[in-house]
Amino acid sequence: MYKKIVFMGTSYFAVPILKSLYQNGYPISAVYTQPPKKSNRGQKLNKSPINLFSENISLAVRTPQTLKNNNEEELYLSELQPDLIVVVSYGQIIPKNLLNIPKKGFLNIHASLLPKWRGAAPIQRSIMNLDKETGISIMKINENLDEGPVCNQYSLKISEKMNSEELSEKLSQLASEKILDILDNIYDDNIKFKNQDHSKATYAKKIQKNEGKINWDENADKIIGIINGLFPFPGAFFLFNGERYKILKAEKSYTKGKPGNIISEDFEICCGKGSIKVLAIQREGKRIQQINEFLLGTQIKKGANIA
Repeated sequence: MYKKIVFMGTSYFAVPILKSLYQNGYPISAVYTQPPKKSNRGQKLNKSPINLFSENISLAVRTPQTLKNNNEEELYLSELQPDLIVVVSYGQIIPKNLLNIPKKGFLNIHASLLPKWRGAAPIQRSIMNLDKETGISIMKINENLDEGPVCNQYSLKISEKMNSEELSEKLSQLASEKILDILDNIYDDNIKFKNQDHSKATYAKKIQKNEGKINWDENADKIIGIINGLFPFPGAFFLFNGERYKILKAEKSYTKGKPGNIISEDFEICCGKGSIKVLAIQREGKRIQQINEFLLGTQIKKGANIA
């Protein structure tokens, strides 16, 4: 078994994977994660999910602002001489000068079937694109973003009702199970890496908040893909009387009408093709409500047009 593994991760997606390594006896010499960030009101510094989990099980945590041109971290890793560095949803580019430090290299778990959806938001983009399947790819890191050779891929079906939070949980759980065999095979030099077909690459660029603005001229399937893909953040939304309303959950319906019109008492909204029925909603500055509760107090009634 490895004597020294370094883990680099930040988001909730990475926690089950680190937990799996820890519970199965893989010694973690150090954990790298993004430094604490200020909350929206600027009052409090919030540690990352990986930071909190690591501290809870007494793992050494390092939180550099960047690894680029960071002599302190290069020296630390060089002196540590790790056998392997596992990277999962870390949020930083690994600079070239660090890549040869671990004896077995850097291993990355990416939430797509590479070369499809390289980049920052593969889970959200796969749902927004109405993909029927996605998965995880386990790859070596090289100098270019998500372009390294892949050793194993594991696929997962995407249901029409699945949102990005649910898909993320399923992919993370899948990775937490599969990574154990991968590490054992790497340790035994019993694994092969295959170069990606770069001609088939697509890119999952970082999600921007303005992408959540719903265009009601789109068809119902596309709009539900945006609602599910952008859940829980930044969320898909519409405007009514200058206020923002975030749709958290919806299903397809088949009433026809002018796009953007509320066409029933059940809060069905007409789209370019088909319609959607809203199931959960959040008015700007208010708590999340199921649609039946929301309808009791809203001024948005049948016949209204929303932007």
